[in-house]
Amino acid sequence: MHTDIALQIEIASGSQAAFQQLFERYRGKLYNYLMSIVKSKEIAEEIVTDVFLKIWMGRELITDIQNMDAFLRKVACNKALDFLRIASRKAALQKLLKREIELTREREADYKIQEQECKMIINRAIQQLSPQRRMVFTLSRMGGLSYDEIAQQLNLSRNTVRNTMAETLRSIRTYLCKNEITHLVLLLIWLKH
Repeated sequence: MHTDIALQIEIASGSQAAFQQLFERYRGKLYNYLMSIVKSKEIAEEIVTDVFLKIWMGRELITDIQNMDAFLRKVACNKALDFLRIASRKAALQKLLKREIELTREREADYKIQEQECKMIINRAIQQLSPQRRMVFTLSRMGGLSYDEIAQQLNLSRNTVRNTMAETLRSIRTYLCKNEITHLVLLLIWLKH
């Protein structure tokens, strides 16, 4: 049986057989050490593979290693800590993402409630209007008709429709202000047009 130093010299010159021997010598010990850190068979096996892959890729420098057991444990420990850091970040990111999704849902629910409240309030304001004003407002804001189209449909002049709409919007704004509806600022902007 070769010593670690003898195996290291052979590995440095590219001996796969020597590398296999080193692997067999330390694999189980390194695996058990990693299991105590990561608590996962799959992750421990993956890190063992990564450690030995690193050894093989840097085999020209393997003769610089004085204590193979200590070196392997150090590399394995660093890789395990890297894994745990990444896993914790992913968990933190997943938690943050989950919270953001919940907040978005809450905001959407709040928005829908506010939207319903706004619609109820604006409907009350519209119900306060005279029948002609209500009809002009409904055709303009809900029907999307132009003043000319409303004038033609109601057999009124364009100026009458324009003036009626201006009085209607003023009346709705007054209703909202009188009832101290402060959360309808956006609605007031909508009513300015």
